Amino acid sequence: MSFTNVPKNWHAGERETQLSYSFHTPIPAATTASSEYSVRPPTLRPVMTNRREFLKQGTLVAGAIAAEAAFRKAHGLAPLPREPEAPVMDAATRDLMMDALNSAKLAGASYADVRIGRYLQNFVSTREQQITGVTDTDSMGAGIRAMVNGTWGFAATRTMTKDGIASAAKRAVAVAKATAIAKMNSVELAPAPAFKDVSWKNAYQIDPWTIPIEQKADLLIKANAAALKAKNVKFVFSGLFFRKNERNYADTNGSIITQTIIQSWAPMQITAIAPDQSDFQNRGSVSPPMGRGWEYILAEDLVGNAAKWGEEASQKLSAKPVDVGRYDLVLHPSHLWLTIHESIGHPTELDRASGYEANYAGTSFVAPPDKVLGKLKYGPEFMNVQGDRSQE
Repeated sequence: MSFTNVPKNWHAGERETQLSYSFHTPIPAATTASSEYSVRPPTLRPVMTNRREFLKQGTLVAGAIAAEAAFRKAHGLAPLPREPEAPVMDAATRDLMMDALNSAKLAGASYADVRIGRYLQNFVSTREQQITGVTDTDSMGAGIRAMVNGTWGFAATRTMTKDGIASAAKRAVAVAKATAIAKMNSVELAPAPAFKDVSWKNAYQIDPWTIPIEQKADLLIKANAAALKAKNVKFVFSGLFFRKNERNYADTNGSIITQTIIQSWAPMQITAIAPDQSDFQNRGSVSPPMGRGWEYILAEDLVGNAAKWGEEASQKLSAKPVDVGRYDLVLHPSHLWLTIHESIGHPTELDRASGYEANYAGTSFVAPPDKVLGKLKYGPEFMNVQGDRSQE
């Protein structure tokens, strides 16, 4: 178990600290799907609903299960009704952002924006009939951009107090002034409307943080047991990964925006071994990550599909190798999302295409943007790719 200090009452301007944590809880190998087991997190763990409270959500869960067939038919992309409640920015967070903008302006910025975010992650991992890890992380902080005479400056802080946020804003302005000596061209911001007091959440129905760890682990253990029934399957890894981003934004143009984004993923890898131990084959990539909540995990039907995935791993042991040659390749939707992500998503990131970013995914062949827009042929005429964040 590891502990780190994070601000307590971070949006209220207090300097006290509380402990955030990350922990792993192994379960003895003798534990089986039918065994009684319980994962008991430290007392510092954020409040999580118990089983009785979860049963009160039975109507929501039943609705998610009923939508399962439609989800699979559309590869998990069928729209679901959104919760009516939108995230609401608390007054203390708003005050901190106004303090940041005012400090930046007073220090000489012609434009500034501030982002205050809280980022939570929850991971549960299993292997065969054991729980191998349970992890919760919780971090928060602020980032401030300031423009001075056409030059950007940036500073960040995790000291979420009036003095801490003001100090970061002043540093952002100081960075902009210091880097002006090296600028080749002045930055000119395109006109943009202000969006004041607006909020948005992605299309999740059930917040994974309302589901007990025991229920998450039980789902994985049962899925593993189903996969192990397939011929030649000897090893199974499965996990549940959840991320929640609570984002707050404000700028000197008058925009004040808050967002909540939840992402869910159920990775699973099933390993089949030849009877004579001469070969092994894996079946993975069974479920893509999705901007949904717990209802998406239920709709993926891990327990119901695990045996089929295990059989597919076993089939690979006797599959005929592909002869050398040229072929038309048809990508299954379970893999196509990643192909699009790598070949189109990263190259068309504006900072990467503009030459300002080369981290992780490298540079971009869609560059420079002003030379390739309307000219670059990405594929054949029948290929259509549309980026539309309003779609679910």
